[in-house]
Amino acid sequence: MTTHSVTPSSRRRTFLPIVLDVAAPIGAYYLLRNGFGASEFVSLAWSSVIPAARTGWAAVTERTLNAFAALILFVNVVSLLLGFVSGDARLMLVKESAVGSVIGIGVLVSVMLGKPMMTTGMKPWVTRGQATREAAWTRLESGSEAFRRAERRFSVVWGTALLGECVVRVVGAYSLPVDTMVWLGTVIMIVTMGGAFLVGGALGAGPMLAMVAAEAKTAGACAPAADPAVVTAPVAIDSPELR
Repeated sequence: MTTHSVTPSSRRRTFLPIVLDVAAPIGAYYLLRNGFGASEFVSLAWSSVIPAARTGWAAVTERTLNAFAALILFVNVVSLLLGFVSGDARLMLVKESAVGSVIGIGVLVSVMLGKPMMTTGMKPWVTRGQATREAAWTRLESGSEAFRRAERRFSVVWGTALLGECVVRVVGAYSLPVDTMVWLGTVIMIVTMGGAFLVGGALGAGPMLAMVAAEAKTAGACAPAADPAVVTAPVAIDSPELR
């Protein structure tokens, strides 16, 4: 039986994005704010540089720019510039809402255009890198309306969730203290992501996974087996037939 152990490198790949995108900005904010006495705006501005720089570096080093990377980089840079111009710390908090809202709108528009954006992140989880599942996905995507419906539902759930998060963040940014929203924004994000995973899994990813597994199994069962009558015993080199 084959087991899949969790290696240190795989743990790093899993947790490094969380550290850089969530823990580092929050830690930098409180360090600058409480440790060095910086203003709310300055603390927020410099803590936002970490995820912005990470997004840009990934885009340059990978030499590819997917939809999410492009949206996040654009919103981060623009909101950071706006924050420096206005000097408003609350505007910097709304930046997180801008990221979610732009991505949410982008996801919903992609559904309307017939190319659901969330499929890019979901497909590897469904196909699991198996050639039979990849082939099953291709067949279902071209011939199954139920499969395409589930694909659209998954992206609609995520787009709606991100827009809802945007509304909650904007309300909180202008009705709660800045220090409170710095950590509460992360809680809102976690709740939104968790809800989107659960609902999106139930309405989209789960049914698609079942359909792909069933299609791959059916295709495997229907594959023609080798006919024993066709297989002949090898002829010896010194047999009379070859003399």
